[in-house]
Amino acid sequence: MNSSFDLTEGCWQDYKRSLTDVRCQVFVVEQQVPKALELDEHDSRCHHVLVTDVRGRPVGAGRIKADGHIGRMAVLKDCRGQGIGAAMLTALLEHARARGQASVFLHAQVSAIPFYARFGFAVSGEPFIDAGILHRRMVKSLL
Repeated sequence: MNSSFDLTEGCWQDYKRSLTDVRCQVFVVEQQVPKALELDEHDSRCHHVLVTDVRGRPVGAGRIKADGHIGRMAVLKDCRGQGIGAAMLTALLEHARARGQASVFLHAQVSAIPFYARFGFAVSGEPFIDAGILHRRMVKSLL
């Protein structure tokens, strides 16, 4: 693990406040996504990753649903480019593999497609708007 941050995994109830803080800062404040769209009924049933910096400040969040849908990947703006997103995605992929999933998918903001492509995700389907932001579905085989 990178010495400048720590990654933990668990359920929504364990990390709800920290996960909410990161996601609200990135999606609600920075990207203007309505809070009602950001926090949903799926959170309580997902496996979550949380990254904290050396001071214990929550700086990254992500989740995976039981169907292999990776989402809510968020890293605070001042912490991007440090490998946090890569560490979170790697942990979520390992979790899916451990569950025996054959594939995973996500809805990437168009600007994030190159990031996910580096991990073997491929664009699938037409572009679509979600919360006012252009997205593409991306899939990855785990076999």
